[in-house]
Amino acid sequence: MLAACGGTGNAGAAEAPAPVVSHPLASLAGQRVIVAPTYRMRESDPMGWTAQVPRSREYLRSLDEAIEAELDQRGLKSLWVFPPALVRSMRGSPTYAVDPHALAADPLRSPQVAAGAKIGDPLVTQLRTMIALHDARFVLLPVDLRFERDAAGQGLAVLRVDLIDGRLGEVRWVGDVRSDPAATVSPALLASLAQHFADLITVR
Repeated sequence: MLAACGGTGNAGAAEAPAPVVSHPLASLAGQRVIVAPTYRMRESDPMGWTAQVPRSREYLRSLDEAIEAELDQRGLKSLWVFPPALVRSMRGSPTYAVDPHALAADPLRSPQVAAGAKIGDPLVTQLRTMIALHDARFVLLPVDLRFERDAAGQGLAVLRVDLIDGRLGEVRWVGDVRSDPAATVSPALLASLAQHFADLITVR
């Protein structure tokens, strides 16, 4: 699985850079995968865009909706599980199901987290409950949204994504998804980010 997904590894100093994989998570396309809600947004950025998004949770949910819509267009809606279905399962089984918007995912935001890292409680228990309810194994968890400035002075939305094996409680892949450059924060920024997120798995 790690080889198929192009997981992050520790390369020696003398080794050549690994080739860029166009769709590093392509092997997930035929599997049942849970896409969790985007966890957090950075509080500040060099573009000042965070200050223009006063309701960060609503903004993140807009990103989740854009990702779901994009993956739906690419034929994954019927097999994959998205945040609305996770919320419905929580409401239908409140004593057992997990609130998908309250995962204990903060440790995954650390830049030191890489493929092969083990996940501790309470997150590992939350994810195992989630995959058991939805007959899945893997969880794609967008853990951190931030805004950056490129060399030309344009802004970028960057989404840190972790692929987690819920059964083993292990991170299998870590990567950053970048939007197209933009002059302002707008709905088009989220649409671009969702498209590049979907590019991890499949072609347009």
